[in-house]
Amino acid sequence: MGDNAGGERKKRWVYGKTRDVVHDKYVKLLNEAKQRPIATTVPTVENYLIYWLSEVIEPNREAQTYAQYETLARLYVIPALGRKRLDRLTVRDVQQWVNKLPNTCQCCAQGKDAARPEQHSDPRKRRRCCAVGKCCKAYPSRRTIQAARNTLRAALTNAQTEEIISRNVARMVKLPTMRKRARGKTTWSVEEARTFLESAKDQGDPLYAAWVLILVLGLRKGEVLGLRWEDLDLDAGELSVSMQLQRVRGQLIHKERTKTQESTDVLPLPAICVTALRIRQKRQEAENVARDRRWDGKGLVFTTRQGRPIEPRNVNRSFLHRCERAGVRTIRVHDTRHTCGSLLAALDVHPRTAMQILRHSQISITMEIYTEVPADITREALKRLGESLGRQQEG
Repeated sequence: MGDNAGGERKKRWVYGKTRDVVHDKYVKLLNEAKQRPIATTVPTVENYLIYWLSEVIEPNREAQTYAQYETLARLYVIPALGRKRLDRLTVRDVQQWVNKLPNTCQCCAQGKDAARPEQHSDPRKRRRCCAVGKCCKAYPSRRTIQAARNTLRAALTNAQTEEIISRNVARMVKLPTMRKRARGKTTWSVEEARTFLESAKDQGDPLYAAWVLILVLGLRKGEVLGLRWEDLDLDAGELSVSMQLQRVRGQLIHKERTKTQESTDVLPLPAICVTALRIRQKRQEAENVARDRRWDGKGLVFTTRQGRPIEPRNVNRSFLHRCERAGVRTIRVHDTRHTCGSLLAALDVHPRTAMQILRHSQISITMEIYTEVPADITREALKRLGESLGRQQEG
């Protein structure tokens, strides 16, 4: 017997190929009924995930969290396990799914290339790999597989709380051992960072101050784009990282960043950052005067000429374009964070100040970076870069 949504007593049936199988299921169900109410109707994994996302996650979690869960559920969990009934999902089912993911090309599985047109004026937008028999082997990373497993595990935990299932089978699954992907060098040397910054400065890049903050302070793209003038004290040389700008589910969201305590720590600003920000301030004021009406936005440091927030994806494009113009290796914006410590050493920033910027808990960790200083010619070039900025500001 079981309880339905109205609290009424209702029969629950068990089936099997033999009498012994049915008896075992009956005993198991009877024992569960003694411990908790037994649901008489159990949804499939797909239906429960849809309910969990819309009724549990979306109203109670941040938009970005919902977007991540929804994407992982739609692209990874539901295609493989969606038709399984929730209470019939086994450890083996989940383990086999997880084991297959490292060798499943997601371009093939999600039909990414097949969605492109066969003919297009731009060759980059035509079908070019999986749909034409040239699999691009876009295998998911271990981190993605772990996130997909965690999405299922979180949903099953909620199903346990709602007493739909008695155990969470995703908790018992082990992630497969995966070989680390062979990648080229994705970190700039201090010399490459200097070349990049000099190119941006000499050519009047409107995002020059953003590149300085990303390279020298190691700030994330969203943190830089979400920076407000009220977060800065240029006279004291301090910056507070408290907000970030992100595009979530088609909307630009400017939200408070509270993921960790360090997120809202006040960071010291090296001189090159202060000077670059003062130049940015003057440029924004000039753009503001040039417009017909004054922009009454959120006081963002980095905006378009029209005074609007900058689209994060446009920063990626601008960065790639800047790499090409500077003649340096093309890497991701996020990869520049690894150059931060070496750049601080080259700028002769005091180790204690660098320790605050890098969020190190011990000075010994910072000093390990400071022992690998670049050549004197690079240090002098960076010093001249700061000095030239100072003259530009005074002019």
